[in-house]
Amino acid sequence: MLKSLEIKDYALIDHINVEFGKGLNIITGETGAGKSILIDAMSLLLGERASTEVVRKGAQKSFVEGIFDVELNKKVKSLLEENEIEFQPELIIRREISLKGSNRCFVNDSPVSLNVVKELGDLLVDLHGQHEHQSLLRTETHIDFIDEFANNSKLLEEYKIVYKDLNSKQNEIKDLKSKEDSLKEKKEIYSFQIKEIDSVNPQQDEDELISNELNILENSEKLLELTDEVYNKLYDDEPSVTDLLGETKHKLNQLANIDKSFLESEGECDSALAIVKELANSLRSYKSKIDVDPKEVERKRERLGSINHLKKKYGGSILKIIEYREKIGKEFELADNFSEAINKLDKEILSLKKSVGDVADKLSSARKKQASKVETDVKKVLAQLGIPDSIFKVNITQSETDKNDSHSVILKNKNYNCTETGIDEIEFYISTNVGEDVKPLVKVASGGEISRIMLSLKTILAKSDKLPLLIFDEIDTGVSGRIAQKVGAALKDLASFHQIISITHLPQIAGMADHHFAVEKNQVDHRAVSSIKKLKDDERINEVAKLISGEELSKASIESAKQLIFNK
Repeated sequence: MLKSLEIKDYALIDHINVEFGKGLNIITGETGAGKSILIDAMSLLLGERASTEVVRKGAQKSFVEGIFDVELNKKVKSLLEENEIEFQPELIIRREISLKGSNRCFVNDSPVSLNVVKELGDLLVDLHGQHEHQSLLRTETHIDFIDEFANNSKLLEEYKIVYKDLNSKQNEIKDLKSKEDSLKEKKEIYSFQIKEIDSVNPQQDEDELISNELNILENSEKLLELTDEVYNKLYDDEPSVTDLLGETKHKLNQLANIDKSFLESEGECDSALAIVKELANSLRSYKSKIDVDPKEVERKRERLGSINHLKKKYGGSILKIIEYREKIGKEFELADNFSEAINKLDKEILSLKKSVGDVADKLSSARKKQASKVETDVKKVLAQLGIPDSIFKVNITQSETDKNDSHSVILKNKNYNCTETGIDEIEFYISTNVGEDVKPLVKVASGGEISRIMLSLKTILAKSDKLPLLIFDEIDTGVSGRIAQKVGAALKDLASFHQIISITHLPQIAGMADHHFAVEKNQVDHRAVSSIKKLKDDERINEVAKLISGEELSKASIESAKQLIFNK
């Protein structure tokens, strides 16, 4: 339940804070007073996108904040826990729209994404806008109504997964077939390139390794000269470093015999002598291995040249050569085994068509099962709304198609046309008068009938639904008089299951209110400002009377208003 709504610096609204109650909350006001602005602001709490244009002139930002009672709402609690937001009996959703473009969302004072706000909105509110009833005039929406009644969300999700897989495979085979001629043309080129790369067979980082080896081989004379010179200084010269360290060690030994403090220095000299001898041995071993083979040098130069030639042709590095080889290898294999690849995909698509057909069949069964209940319940509610002799029909059909149709699925050895919603085509049919055959709703229903049919659908859905709040923005479009009284009674009945907020211009509906609010537009400091106030009993009488007779109140309109309010 929405307990309160606070709006600041939003369009014509300076600052309002309104508290709603249980049952039927009615909002009235003159055209242009700001009722639709109020609904737009509420829609922000449901995750609708915001524009900086709504920021009131002179302000830097707008904000809308709603406080909901969610103490018993397990779905909301679960969603908050998933997003690591502390659950409290009162849920506070806040939206801020800044002129700088930084639109922020908060839930219980924790910053969240717009998607989290939308998910919460989906669990809390169903907002029926002024023109939503017109969606009934588009047959493609009828299937959505039935899925909503049947609670088919899980089945639809399961269907869309296999349907997406089927589409993916069909696109894959389509791309493959379109490449057939191109692959045949490139097969000879790929064959030559594969042989050229495989004849060299470069290994990762091999070019760097060969370059380092050639650098050593090509500088072998210098290496021999320098290693020989260092070795001689360390070991062979007179005196050599080894000789000098040996003499130094001997003298340090004599010093240590006199003063023990030289023992450490003697040990360090001994270590230095061991290191020098080890270094000399290492240099002697290195010298012995220097054996330059001109043929080996040339072989390495030729291999490096071959690798560099491939690098220039196929991407600039050995890694790119290897990647290109893998790519053209697959293409060549595909060209060589094209029929086999097509056959494999055909088998996968056939299997997927059967899988999609099976899930579509489950979906269709769920819809058919719900359709008869919808037909009966809509007829009952329409009778209450002044269409007593109606016949409402949910027409569910499937279209068989050719097995080669890419948009077909297989069910019980037959091929059916399918879309992302299944194999069913659903259209509502209606007859509103005795003796008339049912005809497509989109062709025969009047504006007032459409509003009542939509209210009927909302009513039967809401009684089985768990959404705590339903918002109707002028559901009474196209109705008046006695029918308006019945629409008001239907809303009142619905309000026993849910909190209802409804904008209306009809006195018969306004009189049904448990809580009545009036929206006004006034001039403050030469600027238009919209405001809203909760009406007391005497104020309610005057407001309903205005809806009957206009601004000039009469005794008759006041008496009529009292009748509507107190004799409901």
